[in-house]
Amino acid sequence: MPSRVAVGLIAMLLGAGQSACAAPAASTVGGSITVFAASSLTHAFTRIGANFENAHPGAVVHVTFAGSSTLAAQIEQGAIGDVFASADQPTMQRLVNAGLVSGSPSIFARNRLQIVVAAGNPKHIGGLADLSRAGLVVLLCAPAVPCGRYAIQSLRAAGVTVTPASQEADVKAVVSKVALGEADAGIVYVTDVKASGAAVQGIDIPARFNVTADYPMALLKDSQDAVLAGTFISYVLADGQHILAGDGFAAP
Repeated sequence: MPSRVAVGLIAMLLGAGQSACAAPAASTVGGSITVFAASSLTHAFTRIGANFENAHPGAVVHVTFAGSSTLAAQIEQGAIGDVFASADQPTMQRLVNAGLVSGSPSIFARNRLQIVVAAGNPKHIGGLADLSRAGLVVLLCAPAVPCGRYAIQSLRAAGVTVTPASQEADVKAVVSKVALGEADAGIVYVTDVKASGAAVQGIDIPARFNVTADYPMALLKDSQDAVLAGTFISYVLADGQHILAGDGFAAP
């Protein structure tokens, strides 16, 4: 018969083994996913993707940024991806209606419009009404792009008519041209102005003329790794919120 000491030692070893089994294991989620994300998410999703990979060492996140309508068209034409993050709900709904989305989209962030001008505001632009001044070079996103559609809504609400010098494919192009001095002003998102640094500055648009942009995200039906893609979506909805807030996005 084992001694009391031996019995005690056996019990301790068994207990230690049970504790080891009960301890939470490191993340075993691995693989690679492609995320299609609106251009205005470039700064935030680049950081979120990197943080997600750090939290899940076996995972790789590839993010493709472009205007939401451009990305939706690519998906409709057969581009393979796992997650779509849009800057507006109508563009997401296109994919839902086409049967290209799995489950229901989730709103993960909100955004607002702002006038972008060069640092120091050399043209002394104070609001939307100033954008109609003769000789001013104003850029907008194309109407098919969420930011372009929102800008038109905002201008109409303010009763202002603007003939843009060009209509750009995404907000990044508008901000870039203003920063380079190729345009005097444009209408983009608050977050794009904040992410662009000292080369530009933002002029606020009053709430009564502004537009709230809801950003939905969804798992794509043809995802090659639905488990990892779903884990990424959950990460954005939870851990990614502080990064989005830091870039100027509002909580959903």
